[in-house]
Amino acid sequence: MSASVGLSKALAAEHAAVYAYGVIGAKTTGALRTRATTGFDAHRARRDQLRALMRRRGETPAEPGTYQLPFEVTTAAQAARLAAYIEERVCAAYVELSADTDPGLRRLAVLATQEAAVRGFGWQPQIPAFPGMPGQELAVSSPAVTEPTPLPPNSGRPVAPPPSQEPSTLPAPEAGATP
Repeated sequence: MSASVGLSKALAAEHAAVYAYGVIGAKTTGALRTRATTGFDAHRARRDQLRALMRRRGETPAEPGTYQLPFEVTTAAQAARLAAYIEERVCAAYVELSADTDPGLRRLAVLATQEAAVRGFGWQPQIPAFPGMPGQELAVSSPAVTEPTPLPPNSGRPVAPPPSQEPSTLPAPEAGATP
Protein backbone atom coordinates (compact mmCIF):
# COMPACT_ATOMS: atom_id res chain seq x y z
CA MET A 1 0.00 0.00 0.00
CA SER A 2 1.32 3.43 -0.87
CA ALA A 3 1.67 6.20 1.67
CA SER A 4 -0.97 8.20 -0.23
CA VAL A 5 -3.53 5.42 0.13
CA GLY A 6 -2.68 4.89 3.80
CA LEU A 7 -2.89 8.60 4.56
CA SER A 8 -6.20 8.83 2.70
CA LYS A 9 -7.66 5.95 4.72
CA ALA A 10 -6.46 7.49 7.98
CA LEU A 11 -7.91 10.87 6.97
CA ALA A 12 -11.24 9.26 6.05
CA ALA A 13 -11.31 7.54 9.46
CA GLU A 14 -10.60 10.86 11.20
CA HIS A 15 -13.36 12.63 9.23
CA ALA A 16 -15.80 9.89 10.27
CA ALA A 17 -14.64 10.10 13.89
CA VAL A 18 -15.17 13.88 14.00
CA TYR A 19 -18.70 13.39 12.68
CA ALA A 20 -19.46 10.53 15.09
CA TYR A 21 -18.15 12.41 18.10
CA GLY A 22 -20.55 15.23 17.27
CA VAL A 23 -23.39 12.73 17.61
CA ILE A 24 -21.82 11.18 20.72
CA GLY A 25 -21.56 14.58 22.38
CA ALA A 26 -25.19 15.35 21.58
CA LYS A 27 -26.36 12.15 23.31
CA THR A 28 -24.28 12.44 26.46
CA THR A 29 -24.06 14.70 29.48
CA GLY A 30 -21.68 15.37 32.35
CA ALA A 31 -18.47 13.34 32.43
CA LEU A 32 -19.41 11.42 29.28
CA ARG A 33 -19.88 14.66 27.36
CA THR A 34 -16.51 15.86 28.63
CA ARG A 35 -14.95 12.62 27.37
CA ALA A 36 -16.77 13.05 24.05
CA THR A 37 -15.48 16.61 23.71
CA THR A 38 -11.94 15.44 24.40
CA GLY A 39 -12.28 12.72 21.74
CA PHE A 40 -13.79 15.19 19.27
CA ASP A 41 -10.91 17.63 19.81
CA ALA A 42 -8.29 14.87 19.49
CA HIS A 43 -9.73 13.57 16.22
CA ARG A 44 -10.14 17.07 14.82
CA ALA A 45 -6.48 17.85 15.63
CA ARG A 46 -5.30 14.57 14.09
CA ARG A 47 -7.47 15.21 11.01
CA ASP A 48 -5.92 18.66 10.60
CA GLN A 49 -2.44 17.19 11.05
CA LEU A 50 -3.11 14.64 8.28
CA ARG A 51 -4.48 17.33 5.96
CA ALA A 52 -1.38 19.49 6.45
CA LEU A 53 0.92 16.50 5.98
CA MET A 54 -0.81 15.54 2.73
CA ARG A 55 -0.57 19.11 1.43
CA ARG A 56 3.16 19.22 2.23
CA ARG A 57 3.53 16.01 0.23
CA GLY A 58 1.77 17.65 -2.73
CA GLU A 59 -1.43 15.66 -2.28
CA THR A 60 -4.97 17.00 -2.14
CA PRO A 61 -6.71 15.77 1.01
CA ALA A 62 -10.27 14.59 0.57
CA GLU A 63 -13.04 16.57 2.17
CA PRO A 64 -15.48 14.84 4.50
CA GLY A 65 -18.37 13.03 2.93
CA THR A 66 -21.73 12.05 4.27
CA TYR A 67 -21.87 9.43 6.97
CA GLN A 68 -24.33 6.78 8.05
CA LEU A 69 -23.91 5.55 11.59
CA PRO A 70 -23.59 1.77 12.00
CA PHE A 71 -26.57 1.77 14.38
CA GLU A 72 -29.09 4.19 15.82
CA VAL A 73 -27.83 6.34 18.69
CA THR A 74 -30.54 7.63 21.00
CA THR A 75 -29.07 6.98 24.46
CA ALA A 76 -25.82 7.63 26.28
CA ALA A 77 -25.10 3.88 26.36
CA GLN A 78 -25.46 3.69 22.58
CA ALA A 79 -23.25 6.77 22.26
CA ALA A 80 -20.55 5.05 24.33
CA ARG A 81 -20.87 1.95 22.16
CA LEU A 82 -20.50 4.12 19.05
CA ALA A 83 -17.39 5.79 20.48
CA ALA A 84 -15.75 2.41 21.13
CA TYR A 85 -16.68 1.27 17.62
CA ILE A 86 -15.29 4.44 16.03
CA GLU A 87 -12.02 4.16 17.93
CA GLU A 88 -11.63 0.57 16.72
CA ARG A 89 -12.18 1.69 13.11
CA VAL A 90 -9.62 4.49 13.55
CA CYS A 91 -7.14 1.93 14.92
CA ALA A 92 -7.68 -0.23 11.84
CA ALA A 93 -6.93 2.69 9.49
CA TYR A 94 -3.72 3.55 11.28
CA VAL A 95 -2.58 -0.07 11.49
CA GLU A 96 -2.54 -0.06 7.69
CA LEU A 97 -0.53 3.16 7.62
CA SER A 98 1.97 1.70 10.09
CA ALA A 99 3.18 -0.64 7.35
CA ASP A 100 4.61 2.26 5.33
CA THR A 101 8.36 2.42 4.74
CA ASP A 102 8.61 6.04 5.92
CA PRO A 103 9.65 6.01 9.61
CA GLY A 104 7.86 9.31 10.24
CA LEU A 105 4.57 7.92 8.94
CA ARG A 106 5.04 4.73 10.92
CA ARG A 107 5.61 6.75 14.09
CA LEU A 108 2.52 8.87 13.44
CA ALA A 109 0.47 5.73 12.77
CA VAL A 110 1.64 3.91 15.88
CA LEU A 111 0.99 6.91 18.13
CA ALA A 112 -2.45 7.47 16.61
CA THR A 113 -3.30 3.77 17.00
CA GLN A 114 -2.23 3.87 20.64
CA GLU A 115 -4.28 7.00 21.34
CA ALA A 116 -7.39 5.56 19.68
CA ALA A 117 -7.01 2.25 21.54
CA VAL A 118 -6.75 4.05 24.87
CA ARG A 119 -9.77 6.26 24.07
CA GLY A 120 -11.76 3.21 22.97
CA PHE A 121 -10.88 1.39 26.18
CA GLY A 122 -12.14 4.40 28.13
CA TRP A 123 -15.55 4.01 26.48
CA GLN A 124 -15.72 0.24 26.66
CA PRO A 125 -13.19 -1.57 28.85
CA GLN A 126 -12.61 -4.33 26.33
CA ILE A 127 -9.71 -4.41 23.96
CA PRO A 128 -8.40 -6.91 21.44
CA ALA A 129 -4.84 -8.16 21.75
CA PHE A 130 -3.92 -6.22 18.61
CA PRO A 131 -6.16 -3.14 18.24
CA GLY A 132 -7.19 -2.48 14.67
CA MET A 133 -6.52 -6.00 13.41
CA PRO A 134 -9.57 -7.70 11.93
CA GLY A 135 -11.01 -10.86 13.44
CA GLN A 136 -9.81 -10.21 16.98
CA GLU A 137 -11.99 -11.35 19.84
CA LEU A 138 -12.47 -8.81 22.58
CA ALA A 139 -11.15 -9.70 25.99
CA VAL A 140 -12.89 -8.18 28.94
CA SER A 141 -10.35 -6.50 31.10
CA SER A 142 -10.94 -6.10 34.75
CA PRO A 143 -7.86 -4.34 35.99
CA ALA A 144 -7.28 -5.18 39.61
CA VAL A 145 -6.57 -2.42 42.00
CA THR A 146 -3.18 -3.12 43.46
CA GLU A 147 -1.20 -1.29 46.01
CA PRO A 148 2.54 -0.93 45.65
CA THR A 149 4.59 -2.95 48.06
CA PRO A 150 5.75 -0.55 50.75
CA LEU A 151 9.49 -0.42 51.18
CA PRO A 152 11.09 0.55 54.45
CA PRO A 153 13.07 3.76 54.38
CA ASN A 154 16.77 3.16 53.91
CA SER A 155 19.95 5.12 53.97
CA GLY A 156 20.65 4.72 50.28
CA ARG A 157 21.84 1.14 50.70
CA PRO A 158 20.35 -1.49 48.37
CA VAL A 159 17.44 -3.36 49.89
CA ALA A 160 17.38 -7.10 49.36
CA PRO A 161 14.09 -8.42 48.00
CA PRO A 162 11.96 -10.38 50.45
CA PRO A 163 12.59 -14.12 50.48
CA SER A 164 10.49 -16.01 47.98
CA GLN A 165 7.74 -18.26 49.20
CA GLU A 166 8.13 -20.46 46.11
CA PRO A 167 10.47 -23.47 46.03
CA SER A 168 13.76 -22.67 44.34
CA THR A 169 13.69 -25.85 42.25
CA LEU A 170 10.94 -27.62 40.43
CA PRO A 171 9.80 -30.91 41.93
CA ALA A 172 10.85 -34.05 40.10
CA PRO A 173 8.15 -35.46 37.84
CA GLU A 174 6.15 -38.34 39.22
CA ALA A 175 6.97 -41.79 37.88
CA GLY A 176 4.97 -42.51 34.74
CA ALA A 177 3.92 -38.89 34.22
CA THR A 178 4.19 -37.57 30.70
CA PRO A 179 4.85 -33.93 29.93
